Amino acid sequence: MENFFVDEQGFYGNFGGAYVPEILYKCVHDLQDAYIPIIESDEFKKEYRALLRDYVGRPSPLYFAKRMSEKYGCRLFLKREDLNHTGAHKINNTIGQILMAKKMGKTRIIAETGAGQHGVATATVCALMNMQCEVFMGKTDVERQHTNVERMRMLGATVHPVTTGNMTLSDACSEAIRDWCCHPQDTFYIVGSTMGPHPYPDIVARMQSVISEELKWQLEEKVGRDHPDYLVACLGGGSNAAGTIYHYINDERVKIILAEAGGHGIDTDYTAATIHCGTEGIIHGARTLVMQTDDGQIKEAFTISAGLDYPGIGPMHANMAVKKRSTVLAINDDEAIYAGYELTRLEGIIPAIESAHAVAALKKVTFQPDDVVVLTVSGRGDKDVQTYLNNKDLAKEYGDF
Repeated sequence: MENFFVDEQGFYGNFGGAYVPEILYKCVHDLQDAYIPIIESDEFKKEYRALLRDYVGRPSPLYFAKRMSEKYGCRLFLKREDLNHTGAHKINNTIGQILMAKKMGKTRIIAETGAGQHGVATATVCALMNMQCEVFMGKTDVERQHTNVERMRMLGATVHPVTTGNMTLSDACSEAIRDWCCHPQDTFYIVGSTMGPHPYPDIVARMQSVISEELKWQLEEKVGRDHPDYLVACLGGGSNAAGTIYHYINDERVKIILAEAGGHGIDTDYTAATIHCGTEGIIHGARTLVMQTDDGQIKEAFTISAGLDYPGIGPMHANMAVKKRSTVLAINDDEAIYAGYELTRLEGIIPAIESAHAVAALKKVTFQPDDVVVLTVSGRGDKDVQTYLNNKDLAKEYGDF
C-alpha cells in the first residue's frame, strides 16, 4: 500500500511543500532542520509527555456510546478530546509547539484562530510558559465566539480582530503570516492545523498523533484488538482528523470517514467543502486543494462552524482524498445542528459544532452490528450554545423548544 506520510521534501503526493515569501525562507528552513531533532530528543519527550499527563489531563477517555450504538447499528466509541484542558484537541499541539519555540530561542508567539479553541490553547500555554502571545481572529469569529475571545484576554493574550475578506479563519491566517514576515527573528508562529508550509502539517500531525496512539491500547482493552473498523472525524484544516488517523493511516483494515462543512450545500456559493469543491492551488504556503475562482482568487468559505470555515485543506488530507484512502462527506449546517442535539439528548454530551459534523456523518454510512466505530469528539460545545439556540428549529425532534 502507498505510504501516506510526508516525504523528505515535505510533500504528500502532489500536495504540500513550502511556498513562502523570501523574508520567511530562513525561518521556515530553520524550523525544517530543527523540528525532528527536537521532538525526537529525550528531553522534549519527557517534558511533553509530563505536560500532556499532568496539565492537559491525558489520556482522554474512550467512551462506549450505548444509545448511539443502538441507533446506528454498530459499536460506537467516542474519543473524548472535549475533556482535555481548554475543551478541545488543540492543546495537544500548542504544548508541543511552545516547547519547540523555547528550544529555538523564540520569545514571542503568534497564532491564528477560527472557533477560538486554538487561540485559547495558545494563550494558555503562553501563560504557562510566560511568553508574549498575539492571536489573529476574523472579526466575524470574534463576534460569534465571544466567550473564547474573553478567555484569551483573561490569559493575557492580545486578540487582533481581522477585518479583511469575510473576516474568518482564512483571513486570520493571512494576517498572522503578514505579522510573521515583519518579525521573523524573535517570533514563533504556532499553526493550529495541518496546513501551512512544510514542516507545519507534519508537526501538527505528530503532536496530535497522541490521539490514535492512545486509541491502540484503549481499543485493545475494550474490544480485544488495537484497531477499529471505522474512524470518523470532522475536517477543517485537518488537525483532529490527522491525530485520529495517524497510527492507522497506512492500515488497510481501517476505513476513514471524514466530515467537512457543507454550509448551505456544495451546489451553492455558501460552503466550506474544499474536498468537494476545491481545485489544486496554493494557500498559506502549501500546495493543496483550494476553493478558488478560475483565475486563482481564493473564494470565501461559508459554514455555521467557525472552526471549519476555511477554503483550503491540509495537504495530507488532500492527498488521501484524491487517492481514495479516505471518504469525505459534506455535512450541511442543518445536519450538523441536528446531530449536535442528537448526541446531547442521547448521550448527555454537548459537542462543539465542529464535532457535530462528524456525528452527522454516521447517518450517511451503513454499518454492520459488529463494526467497531471510533468517532473523535474534537471539542465541547460550551462555546456554541448560543448558535445551537439560534438554530434550534433544526432539531425539533429532540424536544419542544
